[in-house]
Amino acid sequence: MPTALTRATLDGVGEDTLDSADAWRLASALVALVEHSPDAEWFGVSGPGRGHQDVIEMLAAAERLGTYQLGSVDYNTVAVGPDDVTEAVQLGLVATTAPDGAPVVLSLRGPGERHPMPNCSMQILAAQRESATAVRDRVDELMRRHNAFRGAVLQLDLNEHRGNELISFMVRPELTADQVVLPDGVLETVERHVVRSRAHNDRLIAHGQHLKRGVLLYGPPGTGKTHTVRYLLSRLTDATVVVLSGRALRLLPAAAAMVRRQQPSVLVIEDVDLIAQDRSIGPAGSGPLLFELLNRIDGVDSDADVTFVLTTNRVDVLEQALADRPGRIDLAVEIPKPGPRERLRLLHLYAAGVELDLPDPTALVEALDGVTASFVRELIRRAVLDQIHNDRIVLTEAVLRSTLGELASQRHELTSRILGRA
Repeated sequence: MPTALTRATLDGVGEDTLDSADAWRLASALVALVEHSPDAEWFGVSGPGRGHQDVIEMLAAAERLGTYQLGSVDYNTVAVGPDDVTEAVQLGLVATTAPDGAPVVLSLRGPGERHPMPNCSMQILAAQRESATAVRDRVDELMRRHNAFRGAVLQLDLNEHRGNELISFMVRPELTADQVVLPDGVLETVERHVVRSRAHNDRLIAHGQHLKRGVLLYGPPGTGKTHTVRYLLSRLTDATVVVLSGRALRLLPAAAAMVRRQQPSVLVIEDVDLIAQDRSIGPAGSGPLLFELLNRIDGVDSDADVTFVLTTNRVDVLEQALADRPGRIDLAVEIPKPGPRERLRLLHLYAAGVELDLPDPTALVEALDGVTASFVRELIRRAVLDQIHNDRIVLTEAVLRSTLGELASQRHELTSRILGRA
């Protein structure tokens, strides 16, 4: 193990930097480095300000002022699954060799907590640039092979304290088709467009057709757009999924880069109208994320196995360039409020855990005209809650009508509107 932090260790250091890897690749980078140099010893840096100093700057300061010395490796805990974490190098260096036998030092740094760095960086130091480049290419290959996020369902968000980019592993939904209540043919249409086997993809490429696809699900709040997306994710078991919503929509560039890197993949953008309003609405030049979204969809190679799934409650204000141009959105499907048949199915679906006593549900189903799927779910929940202290919970028409009257009353008008009551 080296005893001093000095540029002279490598007899005139050259430098090459792995393309600025975002912090979400930290676990993958560590696995790649361990495989590249399984027997190498890691060491760290001690000294003030190391959390926000570049390794080259620390080398220079060590030579000039003796500010930095070799020390212990800094570690950080990173998630690698919904319930799994691992220890990853926060700041560390490892001495190894290039394929030509030349000595090389690799440094890995994750985002700092007290002095946040914008991303995770890896620097490769060697006497000859060719040596550094060879190591970089090998480590990059290993990172792709050991990508910690491949096949995962990920949600991007922002830290409310520092604005840092965050990532959460989500459990992949497990839904069956009978748990998605839509008009006849709607779910089948969406599923046929999105869920394709590798054999089908190979045949499409052989016939000169593109793989990427864009789907827009639109309809009033609470009708089941997100639920439909969850079903699709349960079918796409091999795909890496990245979900963006709310304030995290500004992370669109990073999300698009992730899905391109980890095919087959899906990018879900919920409430896309927040960034994709028609350009005639608002001041000129507004909506930069809209243009970013259009460019990202257009920029995906035709043979890339990437799916864009967008949802919106306000299809009327969507930018026409997004909604109308084939190749951006290939399929737009309305998820409407449930009809009589769907309302009856929803009653049985959400009351599956209790006893539902409806000898003739016709009148009750008619009384629910104009509600959304989420309203029916809340109706069942409230009715069960009202009887929770009973020895036996039975949902009769009288019980459900009483709860319906309460939900629809003036006292609950605002709540009723939020839940999707017409």
